[in-house]
Amino acid sequence: MRKEYVMGNGAIALGALEAGIHLVSGYPGTPSSEIIETIGKYRQGNVHVEWSVNEKAAMEVAASASYSGARTLVTMKQVGLNVASDPLMSLAYVGIKGGMVVVSADDPGPISSQTEQDTRMFASFCRIPVFDPSSPEEAFTMIQDAFDYSEKYHTPVLFRPTTRVCHAYASIEINETTAPRPYEGFVKDSKKWVIFPRLSFLNHAMIEKRNPEIGRDFSSYSGNTVSGTGKKAVFTGGISYSYVKEYLKDYPDVKLCKISTPYPFPEQFALSCLQGVEEVLCIEELSPFLESELLKIAGRHNLPVKIYGKLTGHVRASGENSADYAAGILSEFLGTAAKKDVDLSAAPELPLRPPVLCAGCPHRASFYAVKKAMEGKKSYFCGDIGCYTLGNAMPLDMVDTCLCMGAGITMAQGFHWMDPDSTCFAFVGDSTFFASGMTGVANAIYNEADMILCVLDNATTAMTGHQPHPGTGKNMMGHIVDKVSIEKILAGMGVQKILTVDPLNLRESVNAVQECAAIKGVKAIIFKSPCIAISKPEKQMAVSDKCIQCKKCIREIGCPALITADGKVCIDKGLCTGCGLCSQICPVNAIGGDCNE
Repeated sequence: MRKEYVMGNGAIALGALEAGIHLVSGYPGTPSSEIIETIGKYRQGNVHVEWSVNEKAAMEVAASASYSGARTLVTMKQVGLNVASDPLMSLAYVGIKGGMVVVSADDPGPISSQTEQDTRMFASFCRIPVFDPSSPEEAFTMIQDAFDYSEKYHTPVLFRPTTRVCHAYASIEINETTAPRPYEGFVKDSKKWVIFPRLSFLNHAMIEKRNPEIGRDFSSYSGNTVSGTGKKAVFTGGISYSYVKEYLKDYPDVKLCKISTPYPFPEQFALSCLQGVEEVLCIEELSPFLESELLKIAGRHNLPVKIYGKLTGHVRASGENSADYAAGILSEFLGTAAKKDVDLSAAPELPLRPPVLCAGCPHRASFYAVKKAMEGKKSYFCGDIGCYTLGNAMPLDMVDTCLCMGAGITMAQGFHWMDPDSTCFAFVGDSTFFASGMTGVANAIYNEADMILCVLDNATTAMTGHQPHPGTGKNMMGHIVDKVSIEKILAGMGVQKILTVDPLNLRESVNAVQECAAIKGVKAIIFKSPCIAISKPEKQMAVSDKCIQCKKCIREIGCPALITADGKVCIDKGLCTGCGLCSQICPVNAIGGDCNE
């Protein structure tokens, strides 16, 4: 045995390896991305690990491996669970053989997501169990339990860490060697593995009969705990448990009830916690899940207990909790003075850090080229999920819509049909193109839309940590593979005009946009330039004495490296990457260095 100081995601990965997994698949998304990366680092033996093209593909790869009796792990963030919901819902009915755990990392806040959705609600919708760890240490052991429950009840299991659990650090004791368990292999049985309406009907009835049994099983699960005594109780789970536990350590006359398995709800455990209790406060993140379940139990068993939480307005309905926020709620509930371990009254305000494209980011140049080319013309700019969502910020102001991955391509088509005289653009990253962009392109070609697809190809999955994808030429097994060509895909699909340009060459890029705008039909411009995080500069730009202080460079592109000092425009050498875009904008050629002429 040895100890490792790891992130919560690392603890989940190591716990899965301890459980003897055989296959891991997923799609990168903060806050879950480090799970697969840790498994890639620590895996031993014949463990297959992959970044799939999207979450649906990841779920389906893992499903067939599970049918073979292998233990499989699937990772994603909560928004990715929407993409994977089609196979997951069917898997809930068909069932599995080898343990299959689906990690869906929730993002209360949200900190880096489009939504604050609650995976516990998804578990209830799918009718499958969910585990809710409260710390990295618990996540390490709990995910091993999740595999056991998955196999015991022949069902996929959801695992719901939140951002603060995923990104916290702890010391974990792990085995020196871990290896996958032996598995039987796939046994053909079309009556079991081929989903038909009759089978679904029978399995649905089985699920409804089984879930109360799991709830009874969960009532004795070691992760569900109660401490303290008294007429007041606090029900909580996940990271909120850590906040509540910290406050209640000096109040032994309050019951602290932790629910680690919110669905199927451990009713018998909850009933034992409610004995002698007159008031209950539920502190949880996102949905009033625990609160609703306790209300059902109280009504079903005619319990004379008052239950407070989100539904009563005692806990806010959105956003993530914190230790200070939980302390404030608890102090009101208990009638005690709010306490803080550290006096922060003299601490300075944290600096504001508005989200912005990095200095030298090629996406800034791509957006600027489209903006200049379409000046004075009615255009719609449909964005997508990735770094380039930040193209909405001033002064670029080049993202009119952003809904979900791949939606920019299809939404541009909708704008075209409603306003045929406009020019409709869809911006998509190279990784997102593979994940969910190709179907939108096929839809545009088939339905004869008029739009310009802008693929912002920076040769990586930048926003989530620079993971490889089919266009990078390397996979998570460490193998060098053939790059999947976006140009050839588009040509094969029938896109009539495909141009590939370097966005840092402003004139060439503007010309490409204008050329495509003059043609009807589906056109594509691939703006190809590597992310500055993976392609370091050799030189930097500098402002000469010719500068007339017009500040056009600052006003037009908003690069963080362009600043003013003592009222004069200058370049922050700590940020400049030498991309040269500013030098191509300057009206008096006062900016020079390593730039495109």
